[in-house]
Amino acid sequence: MIRKIGDEQKTGNQHIKILYPGVAVEHAKDTGLGSIGRIDHARIEGGITIKMHPHINDDILSYFRTGYAQHIDSEGFTADVSRHKLMLMKAGKIFYHEEHMPERLEGLQLFIRPKTKDLDPEVVFHDLNDTDSVDSWRLLASPTTQTPLQFSSQTWIYDTTLSSGTTIGLPDLEKGNLTGLLYTFQGHVEINNNTTLHKGESIIFNGEPISISAVETSELVLFFTDETSEYYDGGMFSGNKY
Repeated sequence: MIRKIGDEQKTGNQHIKILYPGVAVEHAKDTGLGSIGRIDHARIEGGITIKMHPHINDDILSYFRTGYAQHIDSEGFTADVSRHKLMLMKAGKIFYHEEHMPERLEGLQLFIRPKTKDLDPEVVFHDLNDTDSVDSWRLLASPTTQTPLQFSSQTWIYDTTLSSGTTIGLPDLEKGNLTGLLYTFQGHVEINNNTTLHKGESIIFNGEPISISAVETSELVLFFTDETSEYYDGGMFSGNKY
């Protein structure tokens, strides 16, 4: 079954729309979807500073597409995070950071559940060779050494910029029974010629063949999680909120 999640099913405010993917699953007892705890779609005007604040037992991938954030953290790292540079903050037992947005920013902060609680905090940056992966899936983060950005839980994240009129399937994964979530960051796509997704909308699926056709050039983010694997669902932001 394919479950569509509309933009109206999110919470938040005019600056950040929050998706708890579990709320779209009938009879769910978890606001997350396996190791995918929460997806924040941020649209923040320039000149904003989010003061030093904590994260506990969250793995947070910053995926910014417009503008940039000046990052400072309790581990002594500073960097500008943008469409050219990704950042994975593995908060573990506790971690503090601050962000300043000098100009308008739009992007995602992806709250992934770690495998276990209270791991040592770690920050990893990754410079992208290309800002867009046009008409093919790019693996951004995974639980394996295939990617510099590595989760402790069984979680994979891909992206693509799909050109208008182009159709694409799913990437091949060696692992078997995975649950997928496709998020439309920008644009308009058709799924299997019968489900329409616009900006901010997504689908959850498991076991179905998926064909994605771009009605207009679209930016897509694709998640896979193994719901049967080990993950900690008590994180400060990624944890279960029911």
